[in-house]
Amino acid sequence: MAANDTISDMLTRIRNACMVKHQTTKVPATKITRSIAKVLKEEGFIGEFEEAGEGVHKHLDIALKYHGKNRQPTISKLKRVSKPGLRVYSKRKDIPRVLGGIGIAIVSTSHGVMTDREARRQGVGGEILCYVW
Repeated sequence: MAANDTISDMLTRIRNACMVKHQTTKVPATKITRSIAKVLKEEGFIGEFEEAGEGVHKHLDIALKYHGKNRQPTISKLKRVSKPGLRVYSKRKDIPRVLGGIGIAIVSTSHGVMTDREARRQGVGGEILCYVW
């Protein structure tokens, strides 16, 4: 599948897998999807993820997390903010707070991909990739 927006593709795959309560989901491996998966893991939204496949067909196997006896997905919403047709950038002072700090914004900065909290702490702005809560 040749998607030109790998981030939207990744978020959609995670969203769909959560809806049908899959244990894992596959996402094409790129630098940016790896970085986003790392941030999601650090923030506790997903379990482990590992790279599989070789060459052009590399992908990330992402373990999804659920809680409670009804197995509610840990991720309730994934929202793409900056799209290829309309990029959204933010200065460090204007980085949005997601649901008053309950959720996170994933920001691509000159210091790498990080959460909104981390970007504020380091005093850097960047492209707001997506919101997760």
